[in-house]
Amino acid sequence: MGKEKLMERAIEIAQKSAMTDGGPFGAIVVKDGKIIGVGRNEVTTTNDPTAHAEMQAIRAACKSLNRFQLTDCEIYTSCEPCPMCIGAIYWARPKAVYYAATKKEVAQIGFDDHFIYEQIALPVEKRSMKMVQICPDNYDLPFQIWKDSSDKTSY
Repeated sequence: MGKEKLMERAIEIAQKSAMTDGGPFGAIVVKDGKIIGVGRNEVTTTNDPTAHAEMQAIRAACKSLNRFQLTDCEIYTSCEPCPMCIGAIYWARPKAVYYAATKKEVAQIGFDDHFIYEQIALPVEKRSMKMVQICPDNYDLPFQIWKDSSDKTSY
């Protein structure tokens, strides 16, 4: 299946999601030309703010492959990924991401993530959401245990 047909599939998923009370977003993960993960926006249907199409597709693909990285895969998504999804995509490490609509296009219908990009760029103390570091004794112990462990899976 060619790239355009794969993108059409992601858009078809988005269309069905928009018609069934989900957000208008769809995504697929492809390995060797085969779809191994499908996701649609389920934020409002599951009351889960992380249930974006890309996140759902990544979860399904990782489950299908029984691994936490998608290095030999591609992601097709109906829209340019939001900051959360970009982070997950980088952690999953696919070889490419293809998208249809831009973040500017969907901002025009109410999906505006621009403020998140602005907030991420600010120093923590200048963000609109209060973020305060608290360091009780041994706060760094989990990290020391991880650093010293010889029995760990790096990622």
